[in-house]
Amino acid sequence: ISDSMFGVGGTGNAIITAAGRVIGREALAPGALADPQPHGLVVLHPPSHTIPSDPEYDTASGCVYLPGLPHLGLDHRAAWAQADVDGTVREIRRALLDADVALVVVKEFTAKVRERALGDEVNRALNPAQQVVQIVNEELVGILGGEQRRLEFAKNPPTVIMLAGLQGSGKTTLAGKLGLWLKGQGHSPLLVAADLQRPNAVNQLQVVGERAGVHVYAPEPGNGVGDPVQVARQSILHAMSKLYDVVVVDTAGRLGIDSELMQQAADIRAAVNPTEVLFVVDAMIGQDAVNTASAFADGVGFDGVVLTKLDGDARGGAALSVRNVTGKPIKFIGVG
Repeated sequence: ISDSMFGVGGTGNAIITAAGRVIGREALAPGALADPQPHGLVVLHPPSHTIPSDPEYDTASGCVYLPGLPHLGLDHRAAWAQADVDGTVREIRRALLDADVALVVVKEFTAKVRERALGDEVNRALNPAQQVVQIVNEELVGILGGEQRRLEFAKNPPTVIMLAGLQGSGKTTLAGKLGLWLKGQGHSPLLVAADLQRPNAVNQLQVVGERAGVHVYAPEPGNGVGDPVQVARQSILHAMSKLYDVVVVDTAGRLGIDSELMQQAADIRAAVNPTEVLFVVDAMIGQDAVNTASAFADGVGFDGVVLTKLDGDARGGAALSVRNVTGKPIKFIGVG
Protein backbone atom coordinates (compact mmCIF):
# COMPACT_ATOMS: atom_id res chain seq x y z
CA ILE A 1 0.00 0.00 0.00
CA SER A 2 1.51 3.28 -1.06
CA ASP A 3 1.46 6.16 1.41
CA SER A 4 1.82 8.61 -1.45
CA MET A 5 -1.63 7.68 -2.71
CA PHE A 6 -3.24 9.49 0.21
CA GLY A 7 -0.81 11.89 1.69
CA VAL A 8 -0.30 11.79 5.42
CA GLY A 9 -3.52 12.53 7.30
CA GLY A 10 -5.73 12.75 4.22
CA THR A 11 -9.49 12.27 4.44
CA GLY A 12 -12.08 10.67 2.18
CA ASN A 13 -13.50 7.31 1.14
CA ALA A 14 -10.87 4.59 1.15
CA ILE A 15 -11.69 2.03 -1.56
CA ILE A 16 -10.25 -1.42 -1.01
CA THR A 17 -10.35 -4.05 -3.74
CA ALA A 18 -10.94 -7.76 -3.19
CA ALA A 19 -7.19 -8.18 -3.67
CA GLY A 20 -6.62 -5.99 -0.65
CA ARG A 21 -5.12 -2.88 -2.25
CA VAL A 22 -6.19 0.60 -1.22
CA ILE A 23 -6.66 2.23 -4.61
CA GLY A 24 -7.96 5.68 -3.97
CA ARG A 25 -10.04 8.16 -2.06
CA GLU A 26 -12.70 10.68 -2.85
CA ALA A 27 -10.38 13.69 -2.80
CA LEU A 28 -8.12 12.28 -5.54
CA ALA A 29 -8.64 13.08 -9.18
CA PRO A 30 -9.68 10.03 -11.29
CA GLY A 31 -6.36 10.07 -13.11
CA ALA A 32 -4.50 9.64 -9.84
CA LEU A 33 -6.10 6.29 -9.03
CA ALA A 34 -3.91 3.24 -9.24
CA ASP A 35 -6.90 1.30 -10.64
CA PRO A 36 -9.66 3.58 -11.94
CA GLN A 37 -12.08 0.65 -12.40
CA PRO A 38 -12.01 -1.30 -9.13
CA HIS A 39 -14.00 -4.48 -8.74
CA GLY A 40 -15.02 -6.60 -5.76
CA LEU A 41 -15.39 -3.73 -3.27
CA VAL A 42 -15.42 -5.09 0.27
CA VAL A 43 -14.89 -2.07 2.52
CA LEU A 44 -16.03 1.51 2.21
CA HIS A 45 -14.34 3.58 4.85
CA PRO A 46 -16.50 6.40 6.27
CA PRO A 47 -15.26 9.80 5.02
CA SER A 48 -15.58 11.25 8.52
CA HIS A 49 -12.39 9.46 9.62
CA THR A 50 -8.87 10.63 8.95
CA ILE A 51 -6.94 8.07 6.92
CA PRO A 52 -3.53 7.38 8.47
CA SER A 53 -0.42 7.00 6.43
CA ASP A 54 0.06 3.29 7.18
CA PRO A 55 -3.13 1.26 6.74
CA GLU A 56 -2.65 -2.49 6.99
CA TYR A 57 -4.47 -5.21 5.06
CA ASP A 58 -5.43 -8.34 6.94
CA THR A 59 -5.52 -11.27 4.53
CA ALA A 60 -7.28 -13.54 7.06
CA SER A 61 -10.39 -11.41 7.52
CA GLY A 62 -10.36 -9.65 4.17
CA CYS A 63 -10.53 -6.29 5.91
CA VAL A 64 -8.28 -3.31 6.56
CA TYR A 65 -6.92 -2.33 9.94
CA LEU A 66 -6.52 1.40 10.26
CA PRO A 67 -4.32 2.16 13.28
CA GLY A 68 -6.16 4.14 15.92
CA LEU A 69 -9.60 3.24 14.51
CA PRO A 70 -11.91 0.29 15.16
CA HIS A 71 -11.37 -2.82 13.08
CA LEU A 72 -13.29 -2.50 9.82
CA GLY A 73 -15.13 -5.80 9.92
CA LEU A 74 -18.29 -7.11 8.37
CA ASP A 75 -20.46 -4.32 9.67
CA HIS A 76 -18.70 -1.74 7.47
CA ARG A 77 -18.68 -3.60 4.19
CA ALA A 78 -20.29 -1.96 1.21
CA ALA A 79 -21.35 -5.28 -0.32
CA TRP A 80 -21.32 -8.94 0.47
CA ALA A 81 -19.70 -11.63 -1.61
CA GLN A 82 -21.22 -15.09 -1.87
CA ALA A 83 -18.40 -16.47 0.28
CA ASP A 84 -19.42 -14.09 3.09
CA VAL A 85 -23.01 -15.30 2.96
CA ASP A 86 -21.95 -18.96 2.86
CA GLY A 87 -19.77 -18.47 5.93
CA THR A 88 -22.55 -16.75 7.83
CA VAL A 89 -25.11 -19.41 6.89
CA ARG A 90 -22.65 -22.09 7.99
CA GLU A 91 -22.47 -20.50 11.46
CA ILE A 92 -26.26 -20.26 11.64
CA ARG A 93 -26.57 -23.93 10.69
CA ARG A 94 -24.10 -24.94 13.39
CA ALA A 95 -25.91 -22.89 16.04
CA LEU A 96 -29.28 -24.42 15.16
CA LEU A 97 -27.94 -27.97 15.20
CA ASP A 98 -26.27 -27.32 18.56
CA ALA A 99 -29.72 -26.27 19.82
CA ASP A 100 -31.18 -29.63 18.69
CA VAL A 101 -33.27 -28.19 15.88
CA ALA A 102 -34.21 -31.00 13.50
CA LEU A 103 -31.94 -31.32 10.47
CA VAL A 104 -34.77 -30.98 7.97
CA VAL A 105 -35.85 -27.73 9.63
CA VAL A 106 -32.27 -26.42 9.69
CA LYS A 107 -31.83 -27.06 5.96
CA GLU A 108 -35.07 -25.28 5.09
CA PHE A 109 -34.34 -22.34 7.39
CA THR A 110 -30.78 -21.73 6.20
CA ALA A 111 -31.86 -22.03 2.56
CA LYS A 112 -34.34 -19.18 3.08
CA VAL A 113 -31.77 -17.04 4.88
CA ARG A 114 -29.18 -17.64 2.16
CA GLU A 115 -31.62 -16.78 -0.62
CA ARG A 116 -32.61 -13.52 1.01
CA ALA A 117 -29.03 -12.66 2.01
CA LEU A 118 -27.92 -12.91 -1.61
CA GLY A 119 -30.89 -10.87 -2.79
CA ASP A 120 -31.26 -7.20 -3.54
CA GLU A 121 -32.50 -6.31 -0.06
CA VAL A 122 -29.01 -6.92 1.34
CA ASN A 123 -27.11 -5.47 -1.59
CA ARG A 124 -29.05 -2.24 -1.25
CA ALA A 125 -28.72 -2.15 2.53
CA LEU A 126 -26.67 0.57 4.14
CA ASN A 127 -25.34 -1.99 6.62
CA PRO A 128 -25.42 -5.50 5.11
CA ALA A 129 -24.41 -7.33 8.30
CA GLN A 130 -27.22 -5.79 10.33
CA GLN A 131 -29.60 -6.52 7.48
CA VAL A 132 -28.69 -10.21 7.60
CA VAL A 133 -29.29 -10.24 11.35
CA GLN A 134 -32.71 -8.77 10.61
CA ILE A 135 -33.38 -11.50 8.02
CA VAL A 136 -32.54 -14.22 10.55
CA ASN A 137 -34.82 -12.59 13.13
CA GLU A 138 -37.69 -12.31 10.65
CA GLU A 139 -37.36 -15.94 9.59
CA LEU A 140 -37.34 -17.10 13.24
CA VAL A 141 -40.42 -15.04 14.00
CA GLY A 142 -42.05 -16.44 10.87
CA ILE A 143 -41.45 -20.02 11.96
CA LEU A 144 -42.89 -19.34 15.40
CA GLY A 145 -46.06 -17.90 13.90
CA GLY A 146 -45.43 -14.17 13.81
CA GLU A 147 -48.15 -13.38 16.34
CA GLN A 148 -49.38 -14.36 19.78
CA ARG A 149 -51.94 -17.18 19.87
CA ARG A 150 -54.23 -17.39 22.87
CA LEU A 151 -56.34 -20.23 24.21
CA GLU A 152 -59.71 -20.65 22.55
CA PHE A 153 -62.70 -20.66 24.88
CA ALA A 154 -66.02 -22.29 24.10
CA LYS A 155 -69.03 -20.04 23.51
CA ASN A 156 -71.05 -22.34 25.76
CA PRO A 157 -69.13 -23.52 28.87
CA PRO A 158 -67.41 -25.63 29.83
CA THR A 159 -64.29 -25.11 27.74
CA VAL A 160 -62.45 -28.45 27.56
CA ILE A 161 -58.65 -28.49 27.34
CA MET A 162 -57.06 -31.89 26.73
CA LEU A 163 -53.36 -32.46 27.42
CA ALA A 164 -51.51 -35.04 25.32
CA GLY A 165 -47.87 -36.09 25.13
CA LEU A 166 -45.29 -38.65 26.12
CA GLN A 167 -44.77 -39.79 29.69
CA GLY A 168 -42.46 -37.44 31.55
CA SER A 169 -43.18 -34.44 29.34
CA GLY A 170 -44.77 -32.58 32.26
CA LYS A 171 -48.52 -32.90 31.55
CA THR A 172 -49.63 -33.31 35.17
CA THR A 173 -47.52 -30.40 36.40
CA LEU A 174 -48.79 -28.31 33.48
CA ALA A 175 -52.38 -29.16 34.45
CA GLY A 176 -51.81 -27.59 37.85
CA LYS A 177 -50.12 -24.53 36.34
CA LEU A 178 -52.93 -24.08 33.83
CA GLY A 179 -55.48 -24.37 36.63
CA LEU A 180 -53.72 -21.68 38.64
CA TRP A 181 -53.38 -19.43 35.59
CA LEU A 182 -57.04 -19.88 34.62
CA LYS A 183 -58.11 -19.16 38.18
CA GLY A 184 -56.13 -15.92 38.05
CA GLN A 185 -57.91 -15.04 34.81
CA GLY A 186 -61.26 -15.21 36.57
CA HIS A 187 -62.26 -18.72 35.49
CA SER A 188 -63.45 -21.66 37.57
CA PRO A 189 -61.27 -24.58 36.40
CA LEU A 190 -61.61 -28.28 37.10
CA LEU A 191 -58.67 -30.70 36.75
CA VAL A 192 -59.52 -34.22 35.60
CA ALA A 193 -57.34 -37.21 36.54
CA ALA A 194 -57.64 -39.32 33.39
CA ASP A 195 -54.11 -40.73 33.63
CA LEU A 196 -54.91 -44.05 35.27
CA GLN A 197 -51.82 -45.87 34.01
CA ARG A 198 -48.81 -44.22 35.62
CA PRO A 199 -48.23 -45.08 39.30
CA ASN A 200 -49.47 -42.31 41.62
CA ALA A 201 -50.46 -40.06 38.70
CA VAL A 202 -53.87 -39.43 40.27
CA ASN A 203 -52.31 -38.63 43.63
CA GLN A 204 -49.83 -36.27 41.99
CA LEU A 205 -52.60 -34.32 40.28
CA GLN A 206 -54.49 -34.09 43.58
CA VAL A 207 -51.41 -32.67 45.31
CA VAL A 208 -50.74 -30.22 42.46
CA GLY A 209 -54.40 -29.16 42.42
CA GLU A 210 -54.45 -28.60 46.17
CA ARG A 211 -51.36 -26.39 45.99
CA ALA A 212 -52.90 -24.39 43.15
CA GLY A 213 -56.22 -24.11 44.94
CA VAL A 214 -58.04 -25.83 42.08
CA HIS A 215 -60.58 -28.64 42.37
CA VAL A 216 -59.67 -32.09 41.03
CA TYR A 217 -62.09 -34.68 39.65
CA ALA A 218 -60.65 -38.12 40.47
CA PRO A 219 -63.32 -40.84 40.80
CA GLU A 220 -60.83 -43.66 40.16
CA PRO A 221 -57.68 -44.49 42.17
CA GLY A 222 -55.54 -45.07 39.10
CA ASN A 223 -52.46 -47.29 39.17
CA GLY A 224 -53.99 -49.34 36.38
CA VAL A 225 -57.53 -49.30 37.82
CA GLY A 226 -60.40 -47.58 36.01
CA ASP A 227 -61.44 -46.54 32.51
CA PRO A 228 -59.85 -43.20 31.51
CA VAL A 229 -62.35 -42.63 28.68
CA GLN A 230 -65.28 -43.03 31.06
CA VAL A 231 -63.65 -40.72 33.62
CA ALA A 232 -63.12 -38.05 30.97
CA ARG A 233 -66.73 -38.34 29.75
CA GLN A 234 -68.19 -38.13 33.26
CA SER A 235 -66.01 -35.12 34.11
CA ILE A 236 -67.90 -32.97 31.60
CA LEU A 237 -71.23 -33.78 33.25
CA HIS A 238 -69.70 -33.11 36.66
CA ALA A 239 -68.34 -29.75 35.50
CA MET A 240 -71.72 -28.71 34.09
CA SER A 241 -73.53 -29.66 37.29
CA LYS A 242 -71.02 -27.82 39.51
CA LEU A 243 -70.70 -24.80 37.15
CA TYR A 244 -67.00 -25.17 36.34
CA ASP A 245 -66.35 -23.20 33.14
CA VAL A 246 -63.00 -24.81 32.14
CA VAL A 247 -62.09 -28.51 32.29
CA VAL A 248 -58.43 -29.56 31.99
CA VAL A 249 -58.08 -33.26 31.19
CA ASP A 250 -54.75 -34.86 32.14
CA THR A 251 -54.21 -37.97 29.99
CA ALA A 252 -51.77 -40.86 30.18
CA GLY A 253 -48.46 -40.91 28.33
CA ARG A 254 -46.02 -43.64 27.42
CA LEU A 255 -42.26 -43.91 27.19
CA GLY A 256 -42.58 -44.04 23.42
CA ILE A 257 -45.05 -43.84 20.60
CA ASP A 258 -47.34 -46.87 20.41
CA SER A 259 -50.75 -47.72 19.00
CA GLU A 260 -52.32 -48.21 22.44
CA LEU A 261 -51.36 -44.69 23.54
CA MET A 262 -52.71 -43.16 20.36
CA GLN A 263 -55.97 -45.08 20.49
CA GLN A 264 -56.64 -44.16 24.12
CA ALA A 265 -55.90 -40.48 23.46
CA ALA A 266 -58.11 -40.53 20.35
CA ASP A 267 -60.94 -42.17 22.33
CA ILE A 268 -60.73 -39.52 25.06
CA ARG A 269 -60.81 -36.79 22.45
CA ALA A 270 -63.92 -38.30 20.89
CA ALA A 271 -65.57 -38.61 24.32
CA VAL A 272 -65.05 -35.01 25.51
CA ASN A 273 -64.89 -33.11 22.18
CA PRO A 274 -62.23 -30.70 23.50
CA THR A 275 -62.10 -27.03 22.62
CA GLU A 276 -58.30 -27.20 22.66
CA VAL A 277 -55.89 -30.15 22.48
CA LEU A 278 -52.45 -29.13 23.70
CA PHE A 279 -49.44 -31.24 22.77
CA VAL A 280 -47.01 -31.14 25.69
CA VAL A 281 -43.38 -31.64 24.71
CA ASP A 282 -40.21 -31.66 26.80
CA ALA A 283 -37.78 -28.96 25.63
CA MET A 284 -34.96 -31.50 26.04
CA ILE A 285 -36.47 -34.00 23.62
CA GLY A 286 -33.91 -33.01 20.98
CA GLN A 287 -33.96 -34.42 17.46
CA ASP A 288 -36.89 -36.73 18.25
CA ALA A 289 -39.26 -33.77 18.51
CA VAL A 290 -40.24 -34.00 14.84
CA ASN A 291 -41.09 -37.72 14.95
CA THR A 292 -43.09 -37.40 18.17
CA ALA A 293 -45.00 -34.32 17.03
CA SER A 294 -45.79 -35.87 13.65
CA ALA A 295 -47.07 -39.07 15.30
CA PHE A 296 -49.39 -37.15 17.63
CA ALA A 297 -50.56 -34.85 14.85
CA ASP A 298 -51.53 -37.85 12.72
CA GLY A 299 -52.87 -40.10 15.51
CA VAL A 300 -54.69 -37.62 17.75
CA GLY A 301 -54.38 -34.14 16.32
CA PHE A 302 -53.72 -31.03 18.38
CA ASP A 303 -54.33 -27.29 18.24
CA GLY A 304 -51.31 -25.93 20.06
CA VAL A 305 -47.99 -26.80 21.65
CA VAL A 306 -46.70 -26.36 25.19
CA LEU A 307 -42.92 -26.48 25.62
CA THR A 308 -41.97 -27.55 29.15
CA LYS A 309 -38.73 -27.54 31.19
CA LEU A 310 -37.30 -24.66 29.20
CA ASP A 311 -35.16 -23.68 32.19
CA GLY A 312 -33.08 -26.85 31.78
CA ASP A 313 -29.84 -27.19 29.86
CA ALA A 314 -31.66 -27.50 26.51
CA ARG A 315 -31.74 -24.55 24.11
CA GLY A 316 -35.32 -25.03 23.02
CA GLY A 317 -34.65 -26.20 19.48
CA ALA A 318 -37.75 -28.38 19.76
CA ALA A 319 -39.83 -25.19 19.50
CA LEU A 320 -38.62 -24.51 15.96
CA SER A 321 -38.84 -28.17 14.97
CA VAL A 322 -42.40 -28.78 16.18
CA ARG A 323 -43.73 -25.44 14.92
CA ASN A 324 -42.17 -25.85 11.50
CA VAL A 325 -43.28 -29.44 10.96
CA THR A 326 -46.81 -29.25 12.36
CA GLY A 327 -47.68 -25.61 11.72
CA LYS A 328 -49.28 -25.43 15.17
CA PRO A 329 -48.58 -22.43 17.43
CA ILE A 330 -46.67 -22.59 20.69
CA LYS A 331 -49.19 -21.33 23.24
CA PHE A 332 -47.27 -21.75 26.49
CA ILE A 333 -43.77 -22.42 27.71
CA GLY A 334 -43.10 -23.96 31.10
CA VAL A 335 -40.23 -23.64 33.56
CA GLY A 336 -39.63 -25.41 36.85
